Amino acid sequence: MSTYTEEVQTKLNNILEKTYDAEKGFKKAADHAKSTDLKTFFSRKGEERYNFGHELKTEMVRFGQEIDKGGSATGAMHRSWMDVKAWFSADNDEAMLEEAITGEKAAIDEYKEVLNDTSLPSSTATLLTQQMNKISTDLSNIKNLESVL
Repeated sequence: MSTYTEEVQTKLNNILEKTYDAEKGFKKAADHAKSTDLKTFFSRKGEERYNFGHELKTEMVRFGQEIDKGGSATGAMHRSWMDVKAWFSADNDEAMLEEAITGEKAAIDEYKEVLNDTSLPSSTATLLTQQMNKISTDLSNIKNLESVL
């Protein structure tokens, strides 16, 4: 069975950390959203990221990798920014959605960076591609939510 390079392991752990950060951020946004549609969207995205994290963790363990626990400093700063932005905008749904869009675009970029590594086992590349495509599809569909705010 092949293994990951040290660089790939680090990048996968970074994606895993940011996935759990996104889960926490989406759940927090769902708690603060006023729009029912947005609450539902944020809750679904939080659950999706929970599932993404467990799928990625399972894949990494399968290849004998150590899993870093806990959220990233960048994610904590992003959640803090979302908290500040929500406070200043009186939990403005539009501001939270804009922050979510920014985070989703960054996630796609990070997935692409890891997927450019040719040493990825095919099962890992397939998993990452599926997750990235789901994020991308939801990002494209977010326009529907913007129109109801």
